[in-house]
Amino acid sequence: MTKLTKVAFVKAAAPKGGVTVLLAGEKLALGTLAADVLGALEGGLDRPAGVAGFTGKVGASLDLVAPAGLSLDRVLVVGLGKTEEAGEEEWLKLGGTIQGLLKAAKVEKATLVLDVPGIDPVGPEIAAQIAMGAKLRSYVYDAPKAKKPEDDGPASLTLQIAVTDTKAAKKAWTAAEGVADGVCLARDLVNLPPNYLGPVEFAKAASDLEKLGVEVEILTEKEMKKLKMGALLGVAQGAARPPRLAIMRWNGGKKSEAPVAFVGKGVVFDTGGISIKPAAGMDEMRGDMGGAAAVTGLMHAVAARKAKANVIGVIGIVENMPDGNAYRPGDVLTAMSGTTIEVLNTDAEGRLVLADALWYTQERFKPAFMIDLATLTGAVIVALGNLNAGMYSNNDELAGRLDAAGKATGETVWRMPLSKGYDKLIDTPNADVKNTGGRTAGSITAAQFLQRFANDVTWAHLDIAGTAFGPPKNEINQSWATGYGVRLLDRLVADYYEA
Repeated sequence: MTKLTKVAFVKAAAPKGGVTVLLAGEKLALGTLAADVLGALEGGLDRPAGVAGFTGKVGASLDLVAPAGLSLDRVLVVGLGKTEEAGEEEWLKLGGTIQGLLKAAKVEKATLVLDVPGIDPVGPEIAAQIAMGAKLRSYVYDAPKAKKPEDDGPASLTLQIAVTDTKAAKKAWTAAEGVADGVCLARDLVNLPPNYLGPVEFAKAASDLEKLGVEVEILTEKEMKKLKMGALLGVAQGAARPPRLAIMRWNGGKKSEAPVAFVGKGVVFDTGGISIKPAAGMDEMRGDMGGAAAVTGLMHAVAARKAKANVIGVIGIVENMPDGNAYRPGDVLTAMSGTTIEVLNTDAEGRLVLADALWYTQERFKPAFMIDLATLTGAVIVALGNLNAGMYSNNDELAGRLDAAGKATGETVWRMPLSKGYDKLIDTPNADVKNTGGRTAGSITAAQFLQRFANDVTWAHLDIAGTAFGPPKNEINQSWATGYGVRLLDRLVADYYEA
């Protein structure tokens, strides 16, 4: 199984030996490309391109044994389409496409030539995006399987990228690679089996970020009881494995600047509790900590690229099990805020975990804003499918910035409504609020519930149930877990909140 293990940036020159990857737009004659870039005879690639029907459209490829006159083994030409329409997402996908082709061809080393005639010069940032796309496509979840003989392909791939300014490209890649590693970390966490990743193990994964300079604090069940986190602890009380609250701090900005905060739902496995889920598909509830995984991956990203911002990540980590000590439908829990919550359905547990995590975050850190991420409702998948996360916010500016970051990275969001009218669906005579409003507007009422614990802090909620795991595979992800949210939120921080 060929995995990308090294990216190197080298000076642009006529490649010699091995496999060379060339880019071609829809209107670029391959003969000219071969002559100008490779030093081949005019028309050297035109005939095979015509026979193969290669047109240079996006994603199209032409894999050839190098024509006579070239000191190469093979030439791989990849279509760019209309280059004037390419944005960050398209460059990422290009990198993923190239990685997929090289893996299929069982290549051990390849050189990608970016500066070609007929195409505007590719700058260092774009070069880094292409490399990131290749790295993300290369991700493989190393499942706990018995060791088997390797296939006949190389185990690793070195990708050289020929650019004009190697120094600038390497600098851009250092930051991009940190973000890519954060995405891969999030994918790993979501992919892990639930017996491998309990609350304690998840907290350990958060603590490992200390190697990057992140300050990490782990609260135990005893400490959360002192804080009166009755909502989070109510969910956890039926599980044999104790809950944890992990607080991650990256202090890259000025001491006087309020931090930006990200809060994640970390239900390592969700049976539904007493309101138990159907058996079919329950195994996928190992991914119900996708929000916490994204926050952890984000903290890796900002630390790895040394973001000039103060960033807080808080994740509530629990397991929802139907033990004899489990909380029940009809119970009334008291959250850290003092709000009483009537439990109508123990499978509406994520909002209870977030209620205490949000309150703790805003009360302790006084952040400039809070964004929570959670695989919260099936209702958001019914509404939006796997293409967008549902976004709810009490602030138009924050919502607009999230939307812009989503469009830039391809991790898109779609704003959903919040209004007092929906609050009526979660009112109850038996407590201050109930934990579900029923099937009608299910994703909206979950957000309405969470808004009560934001306490007027600028806030947004991202329901990532449709995007964190299970979407169709694409150019930059062949894994069940996507790592959704890491690139989105890193871009938000980089574009709007760094000094």
